Amino acid sequence: MNKDKLIETVARLVSPPKGILAIDESLSTCNKRFEKLGVPTTEEKRREYRELLITAPEMEKYISGYILFDETIRQSAKDGKSFTSILQAKGIDIGIKVDQGLIDFSSHPGEKITQGLEGLSSRLKEYKNMGATFAKWRVVYSIGENTPSGDCMKENAVILVKYALICQELDIVPIIEPEVLIDGDHTIEKCYEITAGNFDVLFSELRDSNVFISGIVLKTSMVLSGKDAEDKSSSAEKVAQMTLRCLKEHVPEHIGGIVFLSGGQGDEEAAMNLNTMHQMGSLPWPLSFSYGRAIQNPAFQSWAKSPADISGAQALLLAAAKNNSQASIGQYKK
Repeated sequence: MNKDKLIETVARLVSPPKGILAIDESLSTCNKRFEKLGVPTTEEKRREYRELLITAPEMEKYISGYILFDETIRQSAKDGKSFTSILQAKGIDIGIKVDQGLIDFSSHPGEKITQGLEGLSSRLKEYKNMGATFAKWRVVYSIGENTPSGDCMKENAVILVKYALICQELDIVPIIEPEVLIDGDHTIEKCYEITAGNFDVLFSELRDSNVFISGIVLKTSMVLSGKDAEDKSSSAEKVAQMTLRCLKEHVPEHIGGIVFLSGGQGDEEAAMNLNTMHQMGSLPWPLSFSYGRAIQNPAFQSWAKSPADISGAQALLLAAAKNNSQASIGQYKK
């Protein structure tokens, strides 16, 4: 493990005013999005859309890294240039989603653990040879009457530790993503309780296993009430206050950086919540974004409607990236 190299990569990823763009949707998720807007669900159409995202001019002003999917990291633009070489020429770090999705957690109805450890080291070595400098692994928790259980949080934490150690041994920065889903009718206070408890379990496992905390990035959901909650408590001030309190009290100050997933929030909502956090005083760690749909949405809808208007869609993509870049330093205005 080269700790200096890990620290350097983390610093690039969370250097203000930049964040990370996630374009790592699985084939099934990507195809569902295409189907909703009448786009053919072919590999060529997926490649065409991702070329739009990767070749958009000036994205390097606002985006430090792209998280790719296995299919995407192997693809090229129409002119034959590999997607990875295009990103490298822009000075954008290449990330790769390496988990292989969710499976049922045995004897725990409604709970999931994440698979993909088998063969991970060899896959990461291949991705590293293709230019990847960081990776991502996602686990999810649903808030219900009896979920998430301590067993589920513990099992996923153990899996995340194994993933992180394999990454760091290869000098690849691991993004650790424990997502508390917005689905449900839970209160914002309940979300705080679950998120805080999960952080305690996760960072205890990371410390006990000697994961290099300064060489990881935490990708987390904000503290939010459930989308079906009667009292959504969704003012940006409330979300920002509770999210920052949770992070300050339960995440080590020496972590490399923290980025948010949008997690079902509206595009404007995700930007405003992040912006508000940066208007509440100094923070002990770099805090930015790692959004997917919250940046892609306008461009995707434009492209689906007018696939020949690439420049128009890219302009929308750049504007969304700029908005969130400004939010990451507290300078975003509606």
